[in-house]
Amino acid sequence: MARAVRVILLAAVVALALVGCGPSQPATGTEQPAAVSIQQKGSDTLVNLALAWAEEYMRLHPEVRISVTGGGSGTGIAALINGTVDIANASREMKPEEIEEAKKNGYTPKEYTVAWDAIAVVVHPSNPVDGLTLQQVSDIYTGKITNWRQVGGENRPIVLLSRESNSGTYVYFLEHVVRLGDPKSDALFSPDTLLMPSSEGISAEVRQNPNAIGYDGLGYVTPDQKTLAIARDANGPYILPSAETVNDGSYPIARPLYMYTAGEPAPHVRAYLDWILGDGQRLVAGLGFVPLRQSPTGGSATP
Repeated sequence: MARAVRVILLAAVVALALVGCGPSQPATGTEQPAAVSIQQKGSDTLVNLALAWAEEYMRLHPEVRISVTGGGSGTGIAALINGTVDIANASREMKPEEIEEAKKNGYTPKEYTVAWDAIAVVVHPSNPVDGLTLQQVSDIYTGKITNWRQVGGENRPIVLLSRESNSGTYVYFLEHVVRLGDPKSDALFSPDTLLMPSSEGISAEVRQNPNAIGYDGLGYVTPDQKTLAIARDANGPYILPSAETVNDGSYPIARPLYMYTAGEPAPHVRAYLDWILGDGQRLVAGLGFVPLRQSPTGGSATP
């Protein structure tokens, strides 16, 4: 009996040893990498391009899961500061106070320029006005010009449409168009301006309201809107937004688009950003934006 018990105990010890030392799966040499995830949030201007990048990258790298949501540049930057996303998408630079808030949380945000964009000024297709100067656009949005007749159109009141204040497009338009790039200016949007929650909201209102004027990233302009040519001053020339006019610097309302990380990103996030700045640039033009390799500054696809 004792001998039988010893044999059973020995067999159990050997079995446990084999389980503890052996691989959990056969060593075939074809094991899949561990799954990793990337969380992105922010700019509505960037969201369609970011989704296209994410879908293509996940196709190439099935082990990576990428989540992309909008909500505005300010929303994405706040999420980055709070540590709830890996990447903040932004159509404006981070503000000094946002950078300071991030530093209080122990890191300095790292900025990547990922594409270029033109902001188009749009009206209803029936509007006879074809072009405006930057000064006229500023005067319209500050309420100095209130009737289309004042800029060569019909005797109709102007209905002002804008993105909400958490939008990077709103901030850029305020600083570079409403305030004409003057850092000392305190000009504001007219209180009659209707704040729209999304690019799609502006598009829908412009399509149905013959008195409306709005602005949006060029990639969101649809054929059933009329895009106005913009001149730096009354002497012209009046230039329509396009990849070509952003490239040559002739269109006056163009800006870089950004992604931010909380300091140096994790390796899998860095690999994704490297791909966006490299091979991923081939997707940019198809969505109405301007690739980095064709940026107005002649820069390469590097941050």
